[in-house]
Amino acid sequence: MSKLRINIVLFGIGNVGSTLINQVIESQKFFLEKRNIDLRFPIITNSSLAFFEKEGLKNQWEANFAQSAIPFKLEDIIEYVQEQQLENLIAIDATASSEIIKSYIPLIQNGFNIVAANKKANTLHNDFYQELRRNLKKFEKTFLYETNVGAGLPVVQTINDLHFSGEKITKIRGVFSGSLSYIFNRFSSEETSFSNILIDAEKIGLTEPDSREDLSGNDVARKLLILAREIEQQFEFDDIKIESLLLPELNEKNSKAQYAINKSFFDKPFNIAKITQADNHVLRYVGEFDVVSKRLEVKLVSVPKSSPLGQLKGADNLIEIYTKSYGEIPIVIQGAGAGKEVTARGVLTDILKISDKIKIKETVWS
Repeated sequence: MSKLRINIVLFGIGNVGSTLINQVIESQKFFLEKRNIDLRFPIITNSSLAFFEKEGLKNQWEANFAQSAIPFKLEDIIEYVQEQQLENLIAIDATASSEIIKSYIPLIQNGFNIVAANKKANTLHNDFYQELRRNLKKFEKTFLYETNVGAGLPVVQTINDLHFSGEKITKIRGVFSGSLSYIFNRFSSEETSFSNILIDAEKIGLTEPDSREDLSGNDVARKLLILAREIEQQFEFDDIKIESLLLPELNEKNSKAQYAINKSFFDKPFNIAKITQADNHVLRYVGEFDVVSKRLEVKLVSVPKSSPLGQLKGADNLIEIYTKSYGEIPIVIQGAGAGKEVTARGVLTDILKISDKIKIKETVWS
């Protein structure tokens, strides 16, 4: 059987996007030998420039992009793939942009499947969420986003599989943020100030570029909303009760500079929360969806050290899925919940799933 060429248009060459390209290059021979799939990047973009594949360029992709990238519009990308008669198209959204979401439906209508590390398409108003899926069905395209929750962990797929096998999910609860897991795991076990640990998390790239996005609880809330919608619950972001970790004197209203120099304001309230909890308890920041009472909450809780959540280490995520069949014993998914390598690997897994789907389709039609 001839090899199947998959044409990937990559939006975003930051941490995740650049790591993804390098993972593909590193494993290209393996995918050809083991799966008969040739993954190619005819177009790579950042927020304003795009590099369109050119014959004869033998440099590394970073050098090619730096030398030959040009300003672009979505129409240029669609026109290019049509002119080059590129098939088996996958658009990868490795950005955190709200703007690119507007391109999803036009891309689907022009032959693209989509893989997104970006959570925003799945947390916009339910009207857009449903319209996106109507177009996927109409144009027989696939949209995968496993990395939206838990980086490379199989959370979305597991919940989707359970729901569509007829299993009744009763509750979803867990630590969904790698950055906040790291912060509270260290804060619980070390005699170090909250602000120092937060600064360390920023330095090693565990938080968003502005860590207020993590501390606001919005990121955890988005992940909870994505999972609620996976089991066909039609909630909006505003339906989630969010207990922000930000303070009245240290929140989104401050300038970035003010926020940067005043992080020590966090120390007193978090230290009080730490010393006033019950013995052998630790603080954890959780998202919880009680399916029965239809309540979605993001909050700081105190849990026994001996509990699964209490034993978390590093930047691990831990998600508990309670179902009718399993009763009081949840299905537990635990592992690295942050980091460019695991996120890029999760995106690559989604690419390969779509590639296999295309291969099956081609086999049926040939």
